[in-house]
Parts: sequence; structure tokens; C-alpha cells
Amino acid sequence: MSKKHPVISITGSSGAGTTTVKNAFQHIFARLGLKAVIVEGDSFHRYDRKEMRRKIDEFDRKGLPFSHFAAEANLLDELETLFRQYGETGGGKARRYLHTLEEAVAFGQEPGTFTPWQEIPKNTDLLFYEGLHGAAVSKTADASKYADLIVGVVPTINLEWIQKILRDIGERGYRRDEVTDTILRRMYDYVHMITPQFSRTDINFQRVPTVDTSNPFIARYVPTPDESFVVIRFKEPKKFKGIIDFPYLVAMLHDSFMSRRNTIVIPGGKMGLAIEIIFMPIIEKLMRDRGL
Repeated sequence: MSKKHPVISITGSSGAGTTTVKNAFQHIFARLGLKAVIVEGDSFHRYDRKEMRRKIDEFDRKGLPFSHFAAEANLLDELETLFRQYGETGGGKARRYLHTLEEAVAFGQEPGTFTPWQEIPKNTDLLFYEGLHGAAVSKTADASKYADLIVGVVPTINLEWIQKILRDIGERGYRRDEVTDTILRRMYDYVHMITPQFSRTDINFQRVPTVDTSNPFIARYVPTPDESFVVIRFKEPKKFKGIIDFPYLVAMLHDSFMSRRNTIVIPGGKMGLAIEIIFMPIIEKLMRDRGL
């Protein structure tokens, strides 16, 4: 952790909604006039798309699970190094994973490949990570210990699956059965690598639908924000003493309520406003603590 060069990590599994939270944070950065280094978790996958398919086939022949969730499928040591180096110096190396043809053409590469590693921009105010492993711990790496603020984005499991299935079919061209196979393949790593992270986060956002999502594999629509609640849990409220005021949050977020001493439940449509109200003063304090 570093006061001079703060690291904010947003962690959540594929299709969880971390991109929505990232967009909200970018609005906050723009409003505060901050220059942030944005790092996408996909850029720390170990294998490109073709190599990953070969690796999955190899493990399938052995009857073993293997997925992007697994520690072995990612460069977690390099991610820890980036968090640590940025905290110490404001520098480090990163790259991009090129998901689509449109992204890849701009770099003269194929989709599913990585750009070369490059030094991140200098003289930035903070580093912002969004991806699968922002609080991951493996046998050799612990990215969480170098982050100043860790936020988990965790829909209920059926909602998470609906979002992933419909996104991968609609935006990435996969068949429904292919996405289902991916979900099944990821379950071991989901349980052992992804879910433990949410015990290390400072604040969790969990979206809970208020409509029937009992069979996510036949769903045709993602429940809207207005068809859900968001449960916001603060791990240690004392960490935000003088910054977070629960009675104020309940008053500002209409129809919200406290369900536990460290938990507030809000209407799903208020999530963007909640992010702004909660994180604006937290980020302002991070910037004051830099002492620059």
C-alpha cells in the first residue's frame, strides 16, 4: 500500500458487472480532474486465445478442470509486481488483451492476442485495476496486500450466469452451449480462486434480482437495475470513519435501508449514485493523503 501512489482494485468474475463500476469510477476521476492508469485484468492472462484453447483441450483429455479463473492461467506474480512497483514509484509495466477484431486491427494483430508490455504513463494520480484477480492470492503472489482500496462486484450466481451467457452470445459470438461448458469448466476455480477474494475486499456490491432467475440457461433478458436490489457491505466501517456516514447514505438513497451494522441495501437503479456518494470522499481522502 502507498499513500503517494494509490492503487484501487475492482474485482469480480466474468459478467459480474465490473465494467459498469469502472465506468462510474472514471466519471469520478474526470470530475476530480485525476489522471488514472487503467489496467484491465484480462491483460494478465498467461495465454492468448489460441494457446488457451490448446491448454483447455490438454486438461480436458486428462479429465481436469482448467479456466481463466485458475491461478496457473494468469500472471499473478506480474500483477502483484505492478501493484507493488506502482505504489513504490508510480511506475510499472502493463499490456492489453485484444478481445475483438476492431481492437486488434488498430494494433495490426489478431483478436485474442496481447500487445507488447510497455511502461505505464508517468506522473499519474492513481492506478485503477478492473478484472478477475484484483484481490487474488496464490502460492507465490498476493496482489491484495498492495492495494489501497479493494471493491468486490458480486451478483448472485444465477444473475452472474445470465449476464455472462447473454453477453458472450450477443457480443462475442459464442453459442449458448459453448458458454454453458465454460461455466461448468470454471466452477472449481470459481470456488477456490474467485470467491475467497470477496473476504479480502473493503467494500462489496452484490446485485440481487427481484424477478425469477431460477433457470439462467434459458433466460432471454438480464434483469434490469430496477428489478433488483444492491447489497453494499463494508468490511471494516472503522476504516472509513469520518468519511462514510450510514444515516446520510440512507437519507440520500431513497428506499434504502440498513440490514446489518455494516450493510446497506439500495434499489438497483441507485447503484451509480451510490458509487458516487460513497467513493467520491474516499478518493478525495486518498488524494489528500498523498501530500503532494
